[in-house]
Amino acid sequence: MKFVTKKIHAFLDYPVALALITLPFLLGLGSSNSLALQLSVATGVAAFILTLLTDHQLGVFKVISYRMHLIVDFIVAIVFIIAPFALNFEGIDAYYYWANGIAVLIVVSLHKPEMAV
Repeated sequence: MKFVTKKIHAFLDYPVALALITLPFLLGLGSSNSLALQLSVATGVAAFILTLLTDHQLGVFKVISYRMHLIVDFIVAIVFIIAPFALNFEGIDAYYYWANGIAVLIVVSLHKPEMAV
């Protein structure tokens, strides 16, 4: 039941990057630790750059393989799930990271492998 194609993933990347940059301000992240806000914004900027550099439909420079992009997404998901424990995030700060980490793990796990041509 893997249905997230390379094309679908490409169309998700830019909005997700922008959400990681803007949502921390809208949600008031950082009440338990200022890193809760800073980590999301930095990750959003990095995700935007990664998307620009990825070899998929919406990549501009196409220097990073899509497989490497998925590996980075997986690592970010794990970091987001661990961050609340490691950095003592509480309340909305913790829930935000757990929700994002789980969402990214789901998207990566539902990735549909490319067919060899």
